Parts: sequence; C-alpha cells; structure tokens
Amino acid sequence: MRIKWRHRVVPAAPLALALLVATGCDSTPVARPKPAAAPPVSTSVARVCAEPPAGPAKAPAGAVTVDPGVVGDLAAKTENSPPNTTFWLRPGRHTLGPGPYDQVLPKEGNRYLGAPGAVLDGRRFSQYAFGGTARDVTIRYLTVQGFAAPHDEGVVNHDMADGWVIEHATIQHNSGAGLMAGARQQVRASCLRGNGQYGMNAYKTGDSIKGLLVEGNEITGNNTDDWERRQPGCGCTGGVKFWAVNGADVRGNWVHDNRGAGLWADNNNNDFRIEGNLLEANDGAALIYETSYNAVIRHNTIRRNNQVEGRAAAQDGDDFPYATVYVSEAGGEPRVRARTDKIEIYRNLLEDNWSGITLWENADRFCNSPANTSTGYCTLLVKDTARCARPAIAAAPLYADCRWKTQRVDIHDNRFVLDKSVVGCTAMCDRMAVLANFGTSPDWSPYRGERVAEAITHGQDNRWHDNVYVGPWKFVAHDPGRVVDFGQWQDAPYRQDAGSTLRARAGG
Repeated sequence: MRIKWRHRVVPAAPLALALLVATGCDSTPVARPKPAAAPPVSTSVARVCAEPPAGPAKAPAGAVTVDPGVVGDLAAKTENSPPNTTFWLRPGRHTLGPGPYDQVLPKEGNRYLGAPGAVLDGRRFSQYAFGGTARDVTIRYLTVQGFAAPHDEGVVNHDMADGWVIEHATIQHNSGAGLMAGARQQVRASCLRGNGQYGMNAYKTGDSIKGLLVEGNEITGNNTDDWERRQPGCGCTGGVKFWAVNGADVRGNWVHDNRGAGLWADNNNNDFRIEGNLLEANDGAALIYETSYNAVIRHNTIRRNNQVEGRAAAQDGDDFPYATVYVSEAGGEPRVRARTDKIEIYRNLLEDNWSGITLWENADRFCNSPANTSTGYCTLLVKDTARCARPAIAAAPLYADCRWKTQRVDIHDNRFVLDKSVVGCTAMCDRMAVLANFGTSPDWSPYRGERVAEAITHGQDNRWHDNVYVGPWKFVAHDPGRVVDFGQWQDAPYRQDAGSTLRARAGG
C-alpha cells in the first residue's frame, strides 16, 4: 500500500536556484563527455485489444466442442472429461449455470480454445469464470467478460493455481480483478481491459508465486470502480498489482490509461525484471516498487503518467514529491537471492510525466510498527516478526533487518524530459527526490528523528549518475523542504548525478 506524506519533517528553507540553471546553461564542464542515454530498445506496442488474433475456426483433432446454445455446457463437459482434454468453444456467447458460484473447474492440463467470436459472458451475475486448483491449464483466444468477482478476488484462475497459461485472451469489463495468479503463470499477448479493480492481481494465498511471466499484453482502463475513492488509502488499484512474488519478468507490455498506478509491486516482492514496456497516461505512477527487493528496470518508455494524482496532491497543498517511478522502502539486498543484488534503473525514457523518480522511506514503517500497513508481515530478513521489539530492535542485527530500506538503488543512463506546457503545471511536477520523514512513532522506535532521512540520503548507496535532463528539473534531498538546483544536487553533501547533464530551458 502506498504511504502518502503525512509526517512532520525537520524545517528547512528552500534553496534558491543557481544562476547557471536559471539561464538554461549546461551545468557540466565542456570537457566532460555527455552521457549517451539511449531510448528503449523496444519500439513496438502491444495493441492486442484493438487487433486480437483469431482462434482456430475449426475444432482441433480430438477436441471437445462446446455449444454456446446450451447453458453451462462448458462447465458440464469439463466435469465429464478427463484431465489433459482440449475444449473448443464455438463462436457465440457462452454462459454458465444459474447460480452465482457456478464456474468452470478445469482438470490438470486442460486447454480451452476460443473460436473467432467465442465469448464467455458472466452476465454481471456469475462471480467466477475459471477456478479450482488444477495445474497447467491453458486458455487461448477466448474473451471472458461481464463477471462480478468481489473486491480483491479474480475471475480467471480465481483460486490461484500454478502453471496456468493465458494467451491471446481478452479479459474485460469484469468486477474485481480480471486475473489472479499462481506460480509459473504466463500471461502473454492478452488484453486486460476495463476491469473493476485490477487487470491482474498477482497474489496467491501463502505467498508462493514464483517465476511469473507477463509479456506482450495490453493492460488498459482498469479500476473502473475507482476503489481508492471508495476506500481511501486502500492501495488496491491499478493495472497490475504484485504481492510477495519471487521472480517476475514483465516485458513488452503496453500499460496505459489505468485509474491509479500502472504496475505496482507491493510487499516482499523480489527479483523483478521490468523491461521494454510502454507505460503511459496512467492516472497515478507508472511504476511503484514498494517494500520489496532486487529489481532491474530498463529500456522502458514512460510518458504522461501521474498527471491526475500528482496534480490533485499539489492542488491540496501537499509538498511530497509524488513520482512517476516511486521506490518506497525498497532496495537491493545481497542476502535475498535474485538475479541482481540492487535496484538498477537504467536506459529508460521518461517524458512529460508528473515528476520523475522518488526514493522514499517512511521512518515509522517497520516490522511491528502501527505504520506497517502490510499487517503481520516483516522483512524477508526476519522470519519471526515478534523479534522486532524493544530492546532487541535497537541493536544489531535487528536494527537494520527489521526495516525495509531504500538502498543500493542505481539510476543511470536515463533520459528525463519535461515540458511544463505539455504537462500543464507551474510547480511540483518537476521533482527528482531521495528523502524520508522525521521519525516520530511509536515511542519505542529506534528510528525516531532524522536517522532514516540521513541514512537514505547519505548512507545507503543510492546513486544517480550519467543521466540526461531536459527541462526545468529540481531535486529534493533528505526531506520535502530541501529543494535544490542541479549544481547543488551534484555538489557536497549530496554528490549526485556525476557525469549527468541538464538543459533547463529546452522542453519547458
């Protein structure tokens, strides 16, 4: 769940912009070579919603044919067939039985293929389309729509079974989440559109999702039920939500126009590769990586995100630097096994978003703290949450291990472009930030005061370097009151963005 800024900070007067930046000059010496931040390698867009591929026009050999004219035919034939059966759904509108919980319960290895025009329709009455615990089920070329799943539940793979493959499918206009997820699930070349809460809720009871693949999908227009308005602060909206996933590849997707965040990894996720995606025009952040570990974020095009939520916060007088890429209590941790031991953000293009990248820690959020909104969870370094209590938490190793830390974040070779006339803003949309709040609670917390702000700013190996900035960028360090210009950001005590360049007037 995202932690919004609500805590007192140490007062600090904003620093004036240096003349060098105000005049729009390049602040790096002429002799220093400029970084060659490349655009993303992937320029194709997964336009699968507008151009879905057609399924087989005839039943494959040995397949069981499903008749749309017979109510509940798909569920009945599934029940009466052995595992590893292929089902071919004829063109037309298929429906389930008369009860709200009537659903298809696949058997292990079943395959479901939709003919051109085959639709499984929940009629805004049936809650779930495909459930059960059978492994290695495949769903291809089928439209699944109109199901009424409850909040936080999903329509396809409702029971989070392992090894499912969803490919060339259209999952749209359902309540709740279009998809749930299990271990080794593959979601490829599918349209996840206009669902009430999420396109996919990658959560599994027992936190056992490993090896998740999300590739080449269009994920758009989700959270139509506007859950953050209905339950303020729920942290329960967006295109895709990942929860305690260990190992995920998220690549080549077009994630756009979702209400809330585009992609949100929340709570003890680890070992993510997020690459080659187009993330654009989401109301909130394009990407949130929160209380999680070890990720590579590269070769993405990220544009026009966070303009709704960022603008709303600014209009409310909130000075927190709400960002388009938001790293919140998340960092690299060599003791947690992964393909990398840091969070590396590189060779991305961020263009005309509401602000850029924020690295944040809530000093009051740690294991056993009331501010830990992931109730009952602790870091991956402490198995027994009860150990994170006084007096032990004040000493090593628990002082370090009971807190999710934004550390070892390496931000380099990116291009950040901002034109305020395009974004339609005058202030607060131009921030790059590394900061924490002034720790205040609970009264036994060992992190009170400026300890965490000092650590995230100076002591946890968070680095920007070799980036290109185009536009009137400002930088926030330590706490929201410390807004500095590019020269001050590069100079002591922050010493950030070595090898980077800024052209302040171009682009805004």
